[in-house]
Amino acid sequence: MRIAVGQFAAGPDWQDNLTACIDLAAEADRGRADLLVLPEGVLARFTEDRHRIREVAQPLDGPFVTELAAATARSSTAIVVGIHEPSDDGRVFNTLVVLRAGALIARYRKIHLYDAFGTQESVDVRPADEPPVVVELAGTKVGLMTCYDVRFPELARLLADAGAEVLALPAAWVRGPAKERHWEVMATARALENTCWVAASGECGPRNIGNSLIVDPLGTVRSRLAAAPGLAWAEADPGVTAAARSTLPVLANRRFAVDPAVRLLGTAPADAFPLGA
Repeated sequence: MRIAVGQFAAGPDWQDNLTACIDLAAEADRGRADLLVLPEGVLARFTEDRHRIREVAQPLDGPFVTELAAATARSSTAIVVGIHEPSDDGRVFNTLVVLRAGALIARYRKIHLYDAFGTQESVDVRPADEPPVVVELAGTKVGLMTCYDVRFPELARLLADAGAEVLALPAAWVRGPAKERHWEVMATARALENTCWVAASGECGPRNIGNSLIVDPLGTVRSRLAAAPGLAWAEADPGVTAAARSTLPVLANRRFAVDPAVRLLGTAPADAFPLGA
């Protein structure tokens, strides 16, 4: 699988952000990417009044997803990107969509909300009570995670248990003391402990760090960006994945399983959800 991770600085206008996504998608297609990972929540970004996230949210059949999906109609590149979609409790879902061949083929709604470092994402965003998602793209199983999810190793392990060889990680990683270090450490740890590839896209700009990167199954960063918009590239060779899992058989050697039940604070006890495709 040929992977591209892209970053740009989202602004307040969804049409401008759509254009930026389409431009990166066209560049990824010219480079024969099988998978393009773009940042989290790119419908709109506000420097003030973050509650407007509710106003700009669009359904999955809205113009942003529809037009971006149309851009993949004649392309061999699948796109993973984050938007916000309305929910029935007045808040929104932080949702990843997977677009391929002109269609929406999968979605993942963020489970772990960024109620940390003085931010309360859950004020405006509803946590999902749906299962994690693995989707097959170009013959490779890709697991979906969003930003703060990377701090929860059990989610990455559940995705690996479901067969994921690549973890797609869109993010809008907020600047702060040591935050760049946290980002790289977490992305690298999730790759190494699960012997899988991590394709991590971080939005750049005044609020977020950028620093998109692709990490291989032994924890080596194969490609990265700094603060400027653009694409980073890597070949996620299944032979490299197999060799890593033979050399470092942590998935085979472990002694504990991860319970697939989704349990969210403030809700009734959850049932066990099967991992979805």
